[in-house]
Amino acid sequence: MSDALVEGTAVVVSGFWATLAQMAPYLLLGFLVAGALSVVVSPAVVERHLGRRGLWPVFLASLFGVPLPLCSCGVIPVAASLRQSGASRAATASFLISTPQTGVDSILATYSLLGPVIAVLRPVAAFVSGIVGGAVVELVEKDDSRPAGAATTCDGACWRHAEGGALVRMARYAFYTLPGDIGRPLLVGLAVAGLIGAAVPESFFAEYLGGGSVGRDLVAMLVMLIIGLPVYVCATASIPVAAALMAKGVSPGAALVFLMTGPATNAATIATVWKTMGRRTTAAYLATVAACAFGAGLVLNRIDPKVPLGSVHEHAMSGDWLGTVFAIVLLAVLAVALAGPRLARRRAAALDGEGAMTTLAIEGMTCSHCAASVRAALLACKGVEEAEVDLGRGVAVVKGEAADPAEMRGRIEGLGYKVKDTCAGR
Repeated sequence: MSDALVEGTAVVVSGFWATLAQMAPYLLLGFLVAGALSVVVSPAVVERHLGRRGLWPVFLASLFGVPLPLCSCGVIPVAASLRQSGASRAATASFLISTPQTGVDSILATYSLLGPVIAVLRPVAAFVSGIVGGAVVELVEKDDSRPAGAATTCDGACWRHAEGGALVRMARYAFYTLPGDIGRPLLVGLAVAGLIGAAVPESFFAEYLGGGSVGRDLVAMLVMLIIGLPVYVCATASIPVAAALMAKGVSPGAALVFLMTGPATNAATIATVWKTMGRRTTAAYLATVAACAFGAGLVLNRIDPKVPLGSVHEHAMSGDWLGTVFAIVLLAVLAVALAGPRLARRRAAALDGEGAMTTLAIEGMTCSHCAASVRAALLACKGVEEAEVDLGRGVAVVKGEAADPAEMRGRIEGLGYKVKDTCAGR
């Protein structure tokens, strides 16, 4: 191995670890707060306030969505459940726009790497974009009839498990479910940030994607918009990538466009919104995200065009040793959480060997929120005794002789997923 390769690898690893150590204390605190929210915030209460037409439900939907730590895929079943339970199309669109852009975990992680200005502006922009998007949908969608044929599931509780007491559910969500969802993209984002730091020369992007004038700002933002709209990146995983791009000369406003559009949209979400909400709502959803991202980016460049990336050290929690401890704890939490799908696969396999079984092949599940919502939907069906979801293989195994395949299919497809095949076993 050449000396240059060894040196480059060391720089990537060093950048990965330094960024992880800076984010870890805030991220763990964010997980804990998110766990508390998953228990305290009642989906039934959310749904009761979002059913009327007008701007007030839109305002509430956007407000509810900002602190919830749901990615652009995980938000789909929650939004579908809200819609099935009576939420207006405009309120549902507002929730879809504001929720994946941020969350309590990503707000704290943003503060840790990018400082207070972006940490405040990011959730404000998510909130405003949700209101704008909902208002636009309210104007363009005259027909607000509910989708027929699918039953609502579990009072909309797609982001939390029903088993155990409040503390158990809080801990499970905080340190198992949520880390399992964002762990892999978070680690990839940290690796990409380290790679950018090692391979890209200082101020490499400054000439093309740096700020300075409105014209240059818009070009840089357009590039980030084209990158951010179709790709999947969760709100937290996008932070180290944005920080690395800014360190190499990308303007803060352009980085904010990526921070808003990357988490808010991806190809799968766009296709699902098109199918469940219609083409006009989809067009309003995409146009709102793009326009609000551009507006927020321009505001950021005017407020603070020289964001001091090193400012995190001024408000870090303590010395380097404490950051190292938190980084090790975070890695341990992620390791346990990422092993979850394998354990679920074993449980599904074990269940498949018992009693009367029905196996459903399901298309569209991408995270543990998806798996939890599908499992909750199946357990709500009459005759279902047990249900396990194997996210990796995209199947659900159901135990119950009296379970009705048609009811199970209807509930799952009501959440926005597709049941490709149903096989009744012995």
